[in-house]
Amino acid sequence: MKVNTQSVNFNADDKLINFLQNRLDKVETFYSKVISSDVYMKVENTSAKENKIVEIKITVPKDKFVVKKQCKSFEEAVDSACNSLERRLIKQKQKIRLHA
Repeated sequence: MKVNTQSVNFNADDKLINFLQNRLDKVETFYSKVISSDVYMKVENTSAKENKIVEIKITVPKDKFVVKKQCKSFEEAVDSACNSLERRLIKQKQKIRLHA
């Protein structure tokens, strides 16, 4: 799956981009009809430790899913957001099976 990434207020290194790509490839195993995915990574200018924000938008036929997570590290935020997406995609898949 092609992942479009944007990093705001910082430059994302290759390790983070590769981690993100691998994690979203795992999400695709739960729902194979993913059209596109957009990831926005931001660093908030606050003194709080949890200042890393990851927003993932996944487009599937007839629907879009958006998950936004804020954590101490980008890896933790990506992992948490992908877990939420997996649950939502599984629910969507079950809904489609029931109506078919």
